[in-house]
Amino acid sequence: MMWGKTVRTLWKVGLWLALVGVLAACAVPAPEAPAAEAPAAEAPAAEAPAEEGTGEVVKVALLLPGPVTDGGWSQLAYAGLEALSTDPGFETAYAESVSQANIPSVTRGYADDGFDLIIGHGFEFGSAFLEIAPEYPEIHFFATTFQPQPEIPANTQYVDAAYFPAAYAAGALAALLSESKVVGFVGGGDNPTQQGMMKLFIAGAEQTVEGAKGLGVVTGDYNDAAKGREAATTMIGNGADVIWHAADVTGLGAIEGAVASGAQVLGAYSDQISLAPDNLGASLVMDLAQMVQTKAQEVRDGSFAGGIEWRPSVDEMWHWAAGEGNSYNSAVISEEIWTQFVPIWDELSSGSLDVSALLQ
Repeated sequence: MMWGKTVRTLWKVGLWLALVGVLAACAVPAPEAPAAEAPAAEAPAAEAPAEEGTGEVVKVALLLPGPVTDGGWSQLAYAGLEALSTDPGFETAYAESVSQANIPSVTRGYADDGFDLIIGHGFEFGSAFLEIAPEYPEIHFFATTFQPQPEIPANTQYVDAAYFPAAYAAGALAALLSESKVVGFVGGGDNPTQQGMMKLFIAGAEQTVEGAKGLGVVTGDYNDAAKGREAATTMIGNGADVIWHAADVTGLGAIEGAVASGAQVLGAYSDQISLAPDNLGASLVMDLAQMVQTKAQEVRDGSFAGGIEWRPSVDEMWHWAAGEGNSYNSAVISEEIWTQFVPIWDELSSGSLDVSALLQ
């Protein structure tokens, strides 16, 4: 029993050290974040928001639901903000770990300080921006979530970030990789996006491989590794031999649970190959950094389209990675399996395989 505990302890230490290494390798030193209670205290006040397309400095604020060191959702968007900060045409600021209760005050703080673009990164910002954006008609608001209602403010944009075709693709690849024909999904927050991703992951698995079965658990938390580990272990106990997560820190626990139980795993949001090089077949990486840069550049050149939902294709928002220059880990996924999977990905990317009806 002591040996088992020691192995698990060493494995956890190795996992987190590997994650720290990933973050250190890709992170750019960040300016000190303003406190959530006074988010824009350190940002110099502007006399008026920059005019679209004038070539003036554009001020961009990024509001994050988690820490910039989460290895996924928040960190990847923050990397895009950091890239903008190297361009003299932009001035940037951010607030991390913004609670839902503090979203209105944090958002208004940046708006009052004359920021030209405020990006709310997550489902939590969707409804809040409906209320706040009309108060600041000269400011642009972008929430990285689905449009919450048919009519939205003219200065606000939402995004359908192709979560559902991405989840379908992950289910298809998991099923092709599975020997038991049982695969599992570990989700984060209990919201419509995560519930839909679980449903599409299961559909992708069961429609790709005859006789396959998909399991899923939405844990209700993005930041609890123990919940992710428990969810993965439970599904593996029910026959799953491949696990995919979409749950940030909770997902790290899912990877840990899968590896400890001898299962294969697929990563999400960032390239997580270093966390489990012997078990991780590929990561479905979300191009959040590019998204942040694209929206900021649209504000600068006057092409930001408010009042709509942006709908990029799945290959515009996501790509597969397993280490530098690799789409998949050949030690886990054979060339034969990948060859079977690529046509499915291509059909999802072109729209010839439309999975939206599966959400009904």
